[in-house]
Amino acid sequence: MTTTRTTSAAPRLSRWRRFSIWTLIFLASLIAVVGISTLWVKRQILDDNSFRDASANVIADEDVRNSLSIFLVNQLYDNVDVAAAIETRLPEGAKSIAGTLAGALRQPATNAINQLLARPRVQQLFINASSVAHDKLVNVLENKTGSGISTGEGVVTLDLHELVTELGQQLGLSEETLAKIPADAGVITLMKSNQLHALQKGVKLIHVLSAWLLVLVLGLYALAIFLARGHRRETLRNVGWAFAIVGLFVLLIRRSVGNYAIDALASPVNKKPAHNVYLIESSILHQIGIATVAYGLIVVAGAVLAGPTRWATSLRRHMAPTLNDAQAIAWGALAGLVVLLAAWGPTHALRTWWGVLLFAGLLALGLFAFRRQTLKEFPTESAESDTMAPTPPEPPGTPASPAGG
Repeated sequence: MTTTRTTSAAPRLSRWRRFSIWTLIFLASLIAVVGISTLWVKRQILDDNSFRDASANVIADEDVRNSLSIFLVNQLYDNVDVAAAIETRLPEGAKSIAGTLAGALRQPATNAINQLLARPRVQQLFINASSVAHDKLVNVLENKTGSGISTGEGVVTLDLHELVTELGQQLGLSEETLAKIPADAGVITLMKSNQLHALQKGVKLIHVLSAWLLVLVLGLYALAIFLARGHRRETLRNVGWAFAIVGLFVLLIRRSVGNYAIDALASPVNKKPAHNVYLIESSILHQIGIATVAYGLIVVAGAVLAGPTRWATSLRRHMAPTLNDAQAIAWGALAGLVVLLAAWGPTHALRTWWGVLLFAGLLALGLFAFRRQTLKEFPTESAESDTMAPTPPEPPGTPASPAGG
């Protein structure tokens, strides 16, 4: 049996307090956007495992393979006289058609390289090579020692000369011809050395901010809720909406920045593969944005469920006996949900130990607050008896008090 208890209306918040609460929510949301960006850089750009997964998706993309095949063949033709190399292998009567054959072999060579890049073994070589190059680049950015990355003559370079040479071998060019390939063929400039110091400082800052910005955001949101005494449920709902808007804003930034950068930097021929690579390399940012929207909507749903609407009150009334008298069932269901989500890992955060602990802690805090509300609104007889202090027995021989006295 449950009884309903009514509460008096909460006092109206002062104008200064309302301004302070909304200021805290705005600042926390703004910092959350920056924090999500730093988290993405750390978890995808600087993390080797995430980069390996992204490299596997990149080389599996057909448009990327087509573009890479064209690039490799162009590098070979730009640095090697393919016609002259073919001419040395032709009989005297056919040497005049060497130039024609070299031009005719360009497209078949591109198709052959494309088919070669589609083989799992070659794709794995590409993934391994990309991972090694990424690890060396991160070593430079984190100011660690690493070979294979040079900073000579004002630039930071990644040397793919061996890949161009291997392509020439696949096309049957002689060792003498391959030896004439310039040393800078296939060399990609990653950054100028005058940018290196700033980038190294930026990476150090990202390592610090990616962890502490999240703590700051949660702290500011919590402070806003604390200041809204008597209106904390409404403030919690507003925090949930703000968090969802942050997620939508991150998704919008990902789309708009990617489109702008590709239109400005990529050639018309390479726009589609560049767009595919960008989507792959920013996939974790997309996951974080979707998760942020979902978490915000969950908070909104919890705040609405704790609200004064008729359906929410009715639902709490039906849940009260279980929450009040059989809380082990509620906590067990919550633990089962956390284990299920951790095993599924629908978001990047839920595939990390700290993300699972944080999510479990927030859910536990929500269940504790929800049970506290049902105990207050619909106290059952057993719950009331648990909270009532027993009356101490009177010592024997104590005379009864006279009536009215």
